[in-house]
Amino acid sequence: MIRAWLELARISNLPTVWTNVTAGWLLAGGELVEPRLGWLLLAGSLLYTGGMILNDAADARFDAEHRQERPIPQGQVRLSTAWAVGLGMMAVGWAMAVLLATAHMGITSALVACILFYDLYHKPWSGAVWVMGACRVLLFLMATSAHEPWHFHQAPALILGSYIVGLTLVARQEAKKGTVPLPSRLLSIGLLCIPALPPTWKTLNLAIQGMTTLGDFSQLAPLLLPGLFAVWVLNALRVMRQGGPSIGQAVGLLLAGIPLVDALAVSHVSMPLACGFALLPPGLRLWQRWIAAT
Repeated sequence: MIRAWLELARISNLPTVWTNVTAGWLLAGGELVEPRLGWLLLAGSLLYTGGMILNDAADARFDAEHRQERPIPQGQVRLSTAWAVGLGMMAVGWAMAVLLATAHMGITSALVACILFYDLYHKPWSGAVWVMGACRVLLFLMATSAHEPWHFHQAPALILGSYIVGLTLVARQEAKKGTVPLPSRLLSIGLLCIPALPPTWKTLNLAIQGMTTLGDFSQLAPLLLPGLFAVWVLNALRVMRQGGPSIGQAVGLLLAGIPLVDALAVSHVSMPLACGFALLPPGLRLWQRWIAAT
């Protein structure tokens, strides 16, 4: 029974929510020791988990025909129970974020609305990939708003959103069990690569200045994170090109790579924390072997 709920919640992806929230909080000037960060992490966990449970509840009829191995078609979790638990988690997560973490009510409400919209319409509407991106953008902004209510860090949030849209474009092909069409492949590649561009450009500029004036090559060190991110994404794209079941493996790799996006975002604020985020993807891939990420 516990495993069934963990599968519904796609629990192996939950640490990516924690890195999203922590990155948004830090970029807004928050401290890791502040209690409100703990409430934000718990609220984000409830919103994510509730949204994932509702995703399966909304897809129950589709899964009964196409994915009979899922917990609801298997009878391990009742459909009515999934709806009740998922909606309850969403309500508690919203209240916790707004009332205890003092996150912006409008942003948190928009996040809940986007999650529900995606759960209900992601199957019939291909444009839902942008809604999924908006979910992560709003999660990030919810965290920043708890520290700076009227000064949102849109740029890193949008960069995260672009990566999520690229990832979701690939994930939609997993359900179809086919190859990724060339236009979708090119768009997903472009969106997935965006997170590495700002830190790479900034680091190269600083390094060129240092090498020109002082002959100092040490400023190239921050390129290690963009390099690691590039290797991870390129490997996932290599797997994706094989098509068929390999698309699911690529999606798992890209989901596990979300902490790398957050590592790039916080690298100029806390390099030790960024390095900690960068160590998570291999562990998440191992976790995905126990609880599937998709």
